[in-house]
Amino acid sequence: MPQPINVIQGSESAFPASEYAARIQRTRQRLNEAGIEVMIVTGPENIFWLTGQQTPGYYTFQALLLPVEGEPVFVIRQLEYFNFIANTFIADAAVYQDGDNPIDFLFNQLQQHHWLAKRIGIDKRGWFLPIAVYEALQQRLGQVADAAGIIEPLRAVKSAAELEKIAIAARYVDAGMNAGIAAIRAGSNENALVAAMMGAAIAAGSEYVGMEPLVSSGPRSGIPHGTWRRRTLGADEPVFLEMAAAHDRYHAALMRSAWLGRPPAIALEMENVCQEALQAALDAIRPGATCEAPHLACQNVIDRAGFTEHFKKRTGYSIGVAFAPDWGEGAVLSLYHGVTTELQPGMTFHIPPALRIYGEFTVGVSETVVVTERGYRALGTLARPLTLL
Repeated sequence: MPQPINVIQGSESAFPASEYAARIQRTRQRLNEAGIEVMIVTGPENIFWLTGQQTPGYYTFQALLLPVEGEPVFVIRQLEYFNFIANTFIADAAVYQDGDNPIDFLFNQLQQHHWLAKRIGIDKRGWFLPIAVYEALQQRLGQVADAAGIIEPLRAVKSAAELEKIAIAARYVDAGMNAGIAAIRAGSNENALVAAMMGAAIAAGSEYVGMEPLVSSGPRSGIPHGTWRRRTLGADEPVFLEMAAAHDRYHAALMRSAWLGRPPAIALEMENVCQEALQAALDAIRPGATCEAPHLACQNVIDRAGFTEHFKKRTGYSIGVAFAPDWGEGAVLSLYHGVTTELQPGMTFHIPPALRIYGEFTVGVSETVVVTERGYRALGTLARPLTLL
């Protein structure tokens, strides 16, 4: 399709064209090593990382057709075409209409580019590949290779430009979390806290995020992943706050805890353990250590304190490019048992140890960190201890 008037190619791209060209070349090398000649990329995070295309409209079908040799082709809904031009430097867009069958359209593109006879791969474990779509593709294409894990290892280590975007997002998070904590008072409600957090983060510069803040109070805070529901804050109650912010789709996140009034002794003990466990995990971060090392260090602190039954999850996860439903890159890397991938400078993680008594309270603390040549660098600036109000 011809370039539309008044929409300049790449004018809203997060990076220059050379950055994407280098990423595509590195991906092609991995495809070649895997014996895959054409990859169908459908995940919005991988699409963004390779091309710069970003849209909340990924609920409709989109795909990047990436051959080992030749120019890539982007299959996209007509409504997204102008967005595509502004965000990317890719010249070849194959635009389908709302009345078209996207899978038939994709098949025709593969046919027109003489790619049907080549070994085609797709990420079979992608979040945004519905079973019906995969089955339809398999029916039309026959055996399709699994390209899961081709792009994700490349995303794990961030460039200097990517790290700067995550650091900017961390500043937005600091603004939001500071505002949320300042809004905690008896008689206010959870919605007021979230409004303050989101308002401050957005005012600071944040774009829309991959997942909503996790904010709860009183007994509701003792339910994992519970979030705001208009509850009024009372005296002598816990408040749990966790949020992310985004800059050019790159995210940072932060968790903090607060208490109106006097916390019970068990809550103070658990909170102190979370502080110690976080620091132990951070101290275990260094190039060459495995991804399970920070988790084991964190788990050891919790086990030693006798709270093993209260902590049965990974210690942290990669963070960076994200679209809903998550602000993390858990599909890229996790800090957990058995993950033996070595830490490298430029990897970024959100590390959120939390302990709870179910239905009573949760306490926790976190940092978004960058792996450095000698250890780690925390991107947040907020004090970690439990805020007492």
